[in-house]
Amino acid sequence: MNVFHAVILGIVEGLTEFLPVSSTAHLIIVSNFLTFPQDQYLKFFEVFIQSGAILAVLVMFFQYILRHKDLIRKIGISFIPTAFTGFFLYKTIKNIFFESDLLIIDALFTVGIIFLILEYLIASKKIVLEKTISSMSLSDAFTAGLFQALAVVPGVSRSGIVMIFLMAAGYKRSEAALYSFLLAVPTIFAASGYDLYKMRHAFDWSTSNIMFILTGFITSFGVAYLVIRWFIGFLKTNSLIPFALYRVALAIILLLAS
Repeated sequence: MNVFHAVILGIVEGLTEFLPVSSTAHLIIVSNFLTFPQDQYLKFFEVFIQSGAILAVLVMFFQYILRHKDLIRKIGISFIPTAFTGFFLYKTIKNIFFESDLLIIDALFTVGIIFLILEYLIASKKIVLEKTISSMSLSDAFTAGLFQALAVVPGVSRSGIVMIFLMAAGYKRSEAALYSFLLAVPTIFAASGYDLYKMRHAFDWSTSNIMFILTGFITSFGVAYLVIRWFIGFLKTNSLIPFALYRVALAIILLLAS
């Protein structure tokens, strides 16, 4: 890996972390295209630069969080299922899920179809989007966490699967997206910290490796900041159909190319 590769992966992470297309799947796809070996360093790099994207959330919504401190408890409740899943399935996630191209393709396609069905139900008024996260119940918060836990499968999309549940439960698209952003903060920071702990003896702490990680971190932060601002505005007047179609098309392309 060189600085150019770190920048490319940082851009990919920043672009895809908060869009419902699965950043993990895109990082794996791009890494394979660049012929990077899926070793422990690359897996750590891909998780750690997500923290740069998450920092963008903190910078952008810090004042919002201070004004809505009641959300902190809800986010904490949502985080519990993901934490347990990530802890107990750590080896399976790293050694099996991340290595299965077919699993990624299936997840991209399936969630894309679910989005299309969901948007159809919304368009036909069978689901009405009127709730806000300020009125979210604790049971909804916990269920959102259960759905987020499914994102340990690359291709599902952490933000996408949370939005699917919240929209199906009647929350506005922009509100569902915002909650997925906020829930990402403890989720990704915990994943990065746990990865760092697990790799503390095996990781090559050379100056070049640290420079690559910091480059990816900073790049993902800058790109994610711009994407978040755009996505929130987009959802106020648009559906998620473009992202659903993109997921389905990408899955088909990957299947044909495999």
